[in-house]
Amino acid sequence: MSMRAAVSFAAMLAASVATFGAPAFAADEPISPIEPAKVTNPGLVELGKKLYFDPRLSKSGFISCNSCHNLSMGGTDNLKTSIGHNWQQGPINSPTVLNSSLNVAQFWDGRALTLQEQAGGPIANPGEMGSTHALAVEVLRSIPEYQKEFGEVFGETKITIEEVTKAIAAFEETLVTPNSRFDQWLKGDKKALTTVELEGYELFKDSGCTACHNGSAVGGNTFQKMGVVEPYKTNNPAEGRIAVTKEEADRFNFKVPTLRNVALTYPYFHDGEAATLSDAVDVMGRIQLGKKFSPDENGKIVAFLKTLTGDQPSFALPILPPSTDKTPKPHPFD
Repeated sequence: MSMRAAVSFAAMLAASVATFGAPAFAADEPISPIEPAKVTNPGLVELGKKLYFDPRLSKSGFISCNSCHNLSMGGTDNLKTSIGHNWQQGPINSPTVLNSSLNVAQFWDGRALTLQEQAGGPIANPGEMGSTHALAVEVLRSIPEYQKEFGEVFGETKITIEEVTKAIAAFEETLVTPNSRFDQWLKGDKKALTTVELEGYELFKDSGCTACHNGSAVGGNTFQKMGVVEPYKTNNPAEGRIAVTKEEADRFNFKVPTLRNVALTYPYFHDGEAATLSDAVDVMGRIQLGKKFSPDENGKIVAFLKTLTGDQPSFALPILPPSTDKTPKPHPFD
């Protein structure tokens, strides 16, 4: 099925299964509610939380996972592209870490299949955290409190990069955002949304947006070409999924971003060129659907998208164990 046909089919399907104002349930809609995370190993999660916030995993001793995926800012940094080691400009927009466990793969091109695989990438990337796996592990091994905690969680004090990334991934799996107003509506609270927001949702479905933005994450579960009806023009060098598959058919195919908490995760697209939700809706309508939304239609869709903001992660910030005389010193300016 062609992409255009898929979009048309999704629009017809959405129109056939939902009538505006009528009772709707999760099973009847292309979007399903997010459920709270279930923690089965709290010790592993707590260790992962410390590592997520620990800047000593970077060469500079200044950049942590939270630097680019700030949990106070929707799991992003709200920059077009992130700032890496020694003030290097990142090549691509940082996607949100919130609900990332629901993604089909990680990174815009999907080069990491799991959160654990993704967690190791930035540590050793010279343009991001600028360290090496060996150095990061050496830092952690030099800190007795970390040795003790790794021993309690993994049954041994020998710290490995596999254990480090497993712990970070376990923490990231808890970063889901349930209980948005839209989820409340899906679960039966018909007063959770306003008339304008419901009209925006109907436009979102009827226009074909749910062909790509569906499921509990409202996206993140497929790779799609950016620029179906007309090419997307950008100066950003990223070419999408082709970087992984080497297949020409995957050129400019990117992982569809989640729209959960999208009001918080500006700017938008892999190059961060859409500064506002209104800009993003306008561009997506034009290049993906061949549709020019009126200002009124655009405003209604934006109103719906803002209902996708869920409960943000809430926890006490970790107190990181201090370095020792044996801890390798940071090099912020090398």
